[in-house]
Amino acid sequence: MPVDTFFAYVGVYANLSDAESDYAAIKELHTEVGLIDAYDAAVIERTSSGKVKITKKHETPTRVGGVFGGGVGLATGLVVALFPFAAVGGGLLAATAGGGAVLGAVAGHAAAGMSRGDLKELGETLDDGQAGLVVVAVSDMEGKVERALAKAERLEKKQLKADQSAIEKDAKDAEA
Repeated sequence: MPVDTFFAYVGVYANLSDAESDYAAIKELHTEVGLIDAYDAAVIERTSSGKVKITKKHETPTRVGGVFGGGVGLATGLVVALFPFAAVGGGLLAATAGGGAVLGAVAGHAAAGMSRGDLKELGETLDDGQAGLVVVAVSDMEGKVERALAKAERLEKKQLKADQSAIEKDAKDAEA
């Protein structure tokens, strides 16, 4: 099975507006180079109660057929792998359109695509800020993505390998 190599970027921010600004820069970057369907991104915010909430997300609509089109992508999967009880808006991710089983399948693949040490390091990095931005992008966009995350107080980059056909199969099995 073909395994694609991506890079996961985690930016840490002192405030939500800086994270959202870099999120917009990532979207603009991918639009300009014609690769709008070549990245996933999720802005997270730590609430006053200490919980993690996804405030914005972009999921690649064409990657893995309709699975990611339902709002479940590698960036969201990675956030769930790092913070299992993350919420989107007011609801838990498991209750969103993708459903808990599909989300679990994608989160499992996102976590399996990295070493445990890398996952631990990314989670600890995000614990340091009030907000964060997780971007999963194709490997040939490395330098451009790093420059677009200009407002991050801290930036970590880790390689993520994902077998898109296996993700699609597992997600379809989970829906059944």
